[in-house]
Amino acid sequence: MNHSRWKILPAAPAAYLKGITGFPPLVAQIFYNRGLATPAQIASFIATDEQLCADPMRLPGMHQAIGRIYRALLSGENIAVYGDFDADGITATALVVQGLSSLDAKVTPYLPHRVNEGHGLRTGTLEKLREQGVSLVVTVDCGITGVAEVKKARRLGLDIVITDHHTPLEEIPQAAAVVDPKLAGSDYPFTELAGVGVAFKLIEALFQSLGKELPRERLLDLVALGTVADVMPLQSENRYLVKEGLKLLNASPRLGIREMITQAGLTPGKLDSEAISWVLAPRLNTTGRLEHALPSYQLLMTDSTEEARRLSQWLEQKNAERQRLTISVVADAREKITAEGIKPILIAGDEDYPAGLVGLAAGRLTDEFYRPSVVIKLGKQQSTGSCRSIPEFNILSALNRCHHLFSRFGGHAQAAGFSIPTKKLPILKQSLLETATKELAGVDLRPHLDIDAEVRLAELGGNSFPAIQKLAPFGQGNPNPAFLSRGVEVADCRTMGSGGEHLRLKLRQDGVVWDGVAFQAGDYRKEAVSPLDIVYNLEVDHWGGESKLRLNLLDFRASE
Repeated sequence: MNHSRWKILPAAPAAYLKGITGFPPLVAQIFYNRGLATPAQIASFIATDEQLCADPMRLPGMHQAIGRIYRALLSGENIAVYGDFDADGITATALVVQGLSSLDAKVTPYLPHRVNEGHGLRTGTLEKLREQGVSLVVTVDCGITGVAEVKKARRLGLDIVITDHHTPLEEIPQAAAVVDPKLAGSDYPFTELAGVGVAFKLIEALFQSLGKELPRERLLDLVALGTVADVMPLQSENRYLVKEGLKLLNASPRLGIREMITQAGLTPGKLDSEAISWVLAPRLNTTGRLEHALPSYQLLMTDSTEEARRLSQWLEQKNAERQRLTISVVADAREKITAEGIKPILIAGDEDYPAGLVGLAAGRLTDEFYRPSVVIKLGKQQSTGSCRSIPEFNILSALNRCHHLFSRFGGHAQAAGFSIPTKKLPILKQSLLETATKELAGVDLRPHLDIDAEVRLAELGGNSFPAIQKLAPFGQGNPNPAFLSRGVEVADCRTMGSGGEHLRLKLRQDGVVWDGVAFQAGDYRKEAVSPLDIVYNLEVDHWGGESKLRLNLLDFRASE
């Protein structure tokens, strides 16, 4: 837990609150904070039904993509689905393979090796697929920057249909079709689909074109997993896709997910977006980080209970290994960074860092220091780096300023990666430091917390929590509402967890007592004294077969 800047969002006008009927004023305030201006918008947000979904044929390139795939189905061509090694890419690969297989297509999945191949299309891999008789490659969650690779594939007689959600470069690959909601001139109303979301729209369009009913109940669980794992905003169409996917994950999870739930100690039927973010997604990502992503794909696709159990147990062990290694990398990187003095951008590298963990380490450093971070796996000739950033600094834009240095690079404003000749690293470091120093000058480099409303603890009873849950699923773009209560008495406070890294509290105000928990706040125990101002979410604690409402403390400080 880092102490943050607190920002109480503006109070809704009295006329607005008066016009919202059927909800407590507290919940109406949250609607206002989410930009829901009218009762109709609120009704649509809560309903989260298919009206949020646009026609897949409105995606740029979709007509060409469906035409080329249909031709492949008719002539019995061998189709490869070329994905990525993260949870979004894995789920997207599984979804398209599953969708095409149900149409009796000859289809082969391909997931690249993170270290040996890296993200995106590789000419060597495409050549091997062509040698194996593949004549059509459908990419998912990658390909939009593969200009040279697509050009070479065409010379091989290999057609490429690209489906991606990343930001295109100025030059678009000359593929048989390019489907990406972020393409210039796109008519699609929602640009923030995950890679698996675009993949779903492809299969939806294909079934629609063939006049067949789409087996949504076999696909939307994958969309929910990949969308939440890739931290896409849970707004508009993503909100519908994730909500429906969560229903499937809770009602009838596929074998592999069911075994993952058991191994991870989750409560079946109680999964929410946070369970995906903190438990399922890290496990699916683990194999791609440490070895190869294929076992995670196999876990999603298996029809064998025995194989599902074996793979999920192995995944649990690998996840524990990944956690231990990440702690080690972060500790070493932190030591290097603090030895040099904390700068506006944090950069650390080492030959012993596992390439699959540098992104996680960068994320941890950014969370801890609230600065953009770059962690690099150093190689003798070539090095690979991963970047994480803060809202005040666009890391992709910073990389783009020195694009001539990279062998490859790409990503988003908050997360990016690159491959670079090791000899060019000093120039890159200098460039990034100069950019960050200039852009972050005068910025208060502390995280900020948006607070939905200031309340007394007694106001949170009754139907407040059920009403708030109507806004779920929560996540990026639709955060779990945060509340501030001032002058709270700390009736009890003790550490919990194996290393005492968390706090468990009993909090009292106006005669009302609540249980509270503050994760990663064990070091702040001495600060948790009465009277206390607290910022928190409401959450349900499922423990020992019981479900109990509690406060999840995001930050606290002594009352003035």
